[in-house]
Amino acid sequence: MVINISSVKTEALLLFCRDMIASYENSNEDIFSTSSELKLFIKEHIHDLKKAINVVVQPSEYYIRNIKVNRIKYIVNNYNDINKSISTHLSANPSFNPSMLCFALLATWFKELEHETTSKEFIYFGLYPYGEIYDKLIIQVTNQEYKSLNVKMIQIAEDVMLQLNRTR
Repeated sequence: MVINISSVKTEALLLFCRDMIASYENSNEDIFSTSSELKLFIKEHIHDLKKAINVVVQPSEYYIRNIKVNRIKYIVNNYNDINKSISTHLSANPSFNPSMLCFALLATWFKELEHETTSKEFIYFGLYPYGEIYDKLIIQVTNQEYKSLNVKMIQIAEDVMLQLNRTR
């Protein structure tokens, strides 16, 4: 059986993003004071991403139930690698913006590294308007501390995705 490694890594990334969204979407923690317009903007885009992710990946139970299948085993291993790498980056400074990290991970994988550009199941993520997100969360933000945190998320995402890209 031939396994498309890029597709496996992409699915692992999407699973990780879905889990991160699920972990933080109902959190009322507001470390930085941002406008209600920005909060709504982020909430809407995260909701759209979660909806799109759920279309292309299976429920978590599927991966747990089928862990002995080679393709699933590779997905879970890549998921764990992503999780470990991000945890390592955040160990020194645990403050982070999960929504910006999610956007940055996907933008790096799909736009910068151009993975799955021809795959119809992942086309949504390649066409997603990441530039609009970056403009809102970095360029148009007046809170310098929040802006710096978002830039840190981009740096972490790029490092993690480059590491995933090199993984065999």
